[in-house]
Amino acid sequence: MPSRTPTETIPPEALLADFPPGHVAMVERLRTLVTDVVPDAIERVRPRWRLLGYDLNRRRGTKFFAWIWPQPEHVHLGFPLGVVMTDPDGVMEGAGITKEARWLTYDSPEDIDEAVARRLIEEAARVAGMSHEERHAVLVDRELDG
Repeated sequence: MPSRTPTETIPPEALLADFPPGHVAMVERLRTLVTDVVPDAIERVRPRWRLLGYDLNRRRGTKFFAWIWPQPEHVHLGFPLGVVMTDPDGVMEGAGITKEARWLTYDSPEDIDEAVARRLIEEAARVAGMSHEERHAVLVDRELDG
């Protein structure tokens, strides 16, 4: 069996090197929000996806709870378990596009509503701490209510 080589660590600045200053400003602002809301979040570049991923330490390893994804036209703040998250303002995108992930899209730094982003980051961390059974129960309850 071939041995698995560890993945090389890439600094966020390397990921952002090809993006315009406005995108870098959005990413930096979102990075600050994520780490302010979840100080123990583990940030790492996910090179295959070309994004910054955030994990939480859990008893059985880490749990991916958020991402910042710069793209040529905008920047996303996303949540892999967004379908389970509470979104009372209905601001997250992705329903009908992906099964579980949800996200916010920003075209300029002025588009970032910090209060909304903070609330959703906090909610993403809370959901990531749930067991599979707890997340499933949330979805079942929503189906029964809806």
